Amino acid sequence: MKEQKNKRADRKTTPLKNDTEDHIAQLEKDAIIKRQLRFQELLINISTKYINSDLVDIDKLVNDSLQQIGTFVESDRSYIFAYDFEKNTTSNTYEWCAEGITPEIQNLQNVPTEFIPQWLKAHRSGDPFYVEDVSLLPLDGEHGLRAILEPQGIKSLITIPKIKNNELIGFIGFDSVRKLNKYTENEKEILFVYANMLVNVIQRKENEERIKEQERKKEELLLSLSKRNEELNEYAHVVSHDLKSPLTNVHTLIHWYMEERKDNLTEEDLKSLNLVLLNVEKMDFLIKGILDYSTIDKLEEENQNIDFNLMLAELLQTILVPDHIKIVVQDPLPSICGNNWRFKQLFQNLIVNAIAYNDKESGLVEIGYTDKQEHYEFYIKDNGKGIKESYFERIFKVFNKLENTSSSSGIGLSIARKIVHYYKGEIWLESEEGIGTTFYFTLLKKRG
Repeated sequence: MKEQKNKRADRKTTPLKNDTEDHIAQLEKDAIIKRQLRFQELLINISTKYINSDLVDIDKLVNDSLQQIGTFVESDRSYIFAYDFEKNTTSNTYEWCAEGITPEIQNLQNVPTEFIPQWLKAHRSGDPFYVEDVSLLPLDGEHGLRAILEPQGIKSLITIPKIKNNELIGFIGFDSVRKLNKYTENEKEILFVYANMLVNVIQRKENEERIKEQERKKEELLLSLSKRNEELNEYAHVVSHDLKSPLTNVHTLIHWYMEERKDNLTEEDLKSLNLVLLNVEKMDFLIKGILDYSTIDKLEEENQNIDFNLMLAELLQTILVPDHIKIVVQDPLPSICGNNWRFKQLFQNLIVNAIAYNDKESGLVEIGYTDKQEHYEFYIKDNGKGIKESYFERIFKVFNKLENTSSSSGIGLSIARKIVHYYKGEIWLESEEGIGTTFYFTLLKKRG
């Protein structure tokens, strides 16, 4: 009878015991899940800071995140190391220590990788290196791993490799000094995510610094080029100006000599003297071209609204137009804010060029424009000789010309392009040999 009562009691207590154990196990599982969720949330917050923060103070960002992660995983020291496989060393670059824990960053510079073969091997394989209890490591000499870790008071540690473009560049680590520390597989995976975040933020910083350095060098180069260009323009202006006076004197003296001795000069003498005058004129055109070219961007702005109809009418009165050349101007032309002299130079050089290279009995030069959204596209079209496509780019360079004539300095088209570029426009041409050429250029409607 007594045995039957005991059996009934066992049947009552056993289910209660199992329920309690299941309840405890469930609580433990819930606690682990909650901890993992909080860990992931912490990582998201750190990631958000990395994304939204200005990386000027990257050191503070990294140190703050080391403290946050280190505190969460209950480590006493968290750190970042960089590998240098050329020197086969590794160095501590960032470190956070809990209160009362001695920093080691100064003592851990250029540590030979041969001292840490175990975790280097793990890192090369893309795995973490984890020691739950340092005291259980083998005693493998004064340069062994245990001999390195124990003087730092480390009881447990975990190090996670940092991989950049499939290349091992360093690792993050967490030391436990006050107690042994155990890391779950899920925590290890989260630490890998953190390591990747560090790689990305540091890489972003490196890219920004590289861009800033490139911008700095670019700025220096532009300043240097601007200075040299200014010096060259100044030099060209001074030299051209100084040459102008003696050249005028030579021209005057030869004319005077020819006038005074005209009865005594032979045909051969006159031929030689006229050749000198021709070359003096060439030189004069060249000097004027250089002066004009070097003056384009030195003019005082004096910007005003220029009516292109009036400007062209004034200009055409100063250009010698042969009887067989007809010039047709679209009416009306627009008005643009700018410098009157520059605009006149631009149109003059292109119109004179169209006249000079027209070989037709009935030459035609057409001037007009098309209204685009933000700019005007002007054209100067002729029915002249045309230009080979291979010369399209060369003719815009200084001193390049299609024919060796005294009336051309070889600078006119260079000046035209310089003026167009000054006003942030573009210039180009279309041409067919024997048919004619059309020069196009754009000018902004409003200068920004």
